[in-house]
Amino acid sequence: MKSNRAARVVQGMTPPLTRLARAKVNLALHVVGRREDGYHLLDSLVAFADFGDVVTVQSAPALHLSITGPMAQGLSSGPDNLVIKAAQALGHPLGAAITLDKHLPVASGIGGGSADAAATLQALCALWGCDLPDAAKVLALGADVPVCLAGQSCRMAGIGDKISPVVLPPAHLVLVNPGVGLGTALVFSALTRRDNAPLPPPEPMPDVASLASYLHRCRNDLQAPALSLVPQIGAVLSALSAQTGCLLARMSGSGATCFGIFATALAAQTAASALRAQSAGWWVQAGAMAP
Repeated sequence: MKSNRAARVVQGMTPPLTRLARAKVNLALHVVGRREDGYHLLDSLVAFADFGDVVTVQSAPALHLSITGPMAQGLSSGPDNLVIKAAQALGHPLGAAITLDKHLPVASGIGGGSADAAATLQALCALWGCDLPDAAKVLALGADVPVCLAGQSCRMAGIGDKISPVVLPPAHLVLVNPGVGLGTALVFSALTRRDNAPLPPPEPMPDVASLASYLHRCRNDLQAPALSLVPQIGAVLSALSAQTGCLLARMSGSGATCFGIFATALAAQTAASALRAQSAGWWVQAGAMAP
């Protein structure tokens, strides 16, 4: 079967394949240690939004990446792009034309590059009829790539290599970025403490109110150092918190994107509209929290 599929790919008979690279949201992120090699140990509750970038692949003589979309400006399509690195990690002899339709802000703490890499792996493996690479190769692409490849709500621990699926209740998110890119390494270097307590023990979360209640007992240990580097994060958090129906406002990952949790789609969309009107320079997106 695989040999026949490979022949069809070479002949250009396969239709384009598309995968959604969903925005990753660290609902909570505790930094609980640091290894001797410098990698930080995390304990994080991760969810995904129902929107993100879009990766499309089609058979071609060689690997080639094109980048489109509102957030494409300034992104390189060269060998340093995680999409190309993910494609090369498969070590497959066939080529592909890859299009990345970029909608998520770059360097914004919502796993855009990692989600793009994971979506590329999924799409190319479907196109070429091959297996996903082993865990070590996936992790080598970036600490968030394994959880993005899982694509569901998880508790992520270690350096991103320990993933346990969790069930979270339906909820709605508003993501806001102040239009400032923020490097992950820079934020980690500004940490004042690296041996914080892990997440509180899990508890029943039958609805969004109980989820918010649990999250209020958690933290994002990267929020304070990110704030020291990008004070605009504080304005975003204040604006989100002030929106009617916002149950929790927090920064995601290493920032600078922040999120608000809402019970209904109407409340989230209303808040997003108000935030867009408040600051035209902010990137604002509302959607459901994917299961």
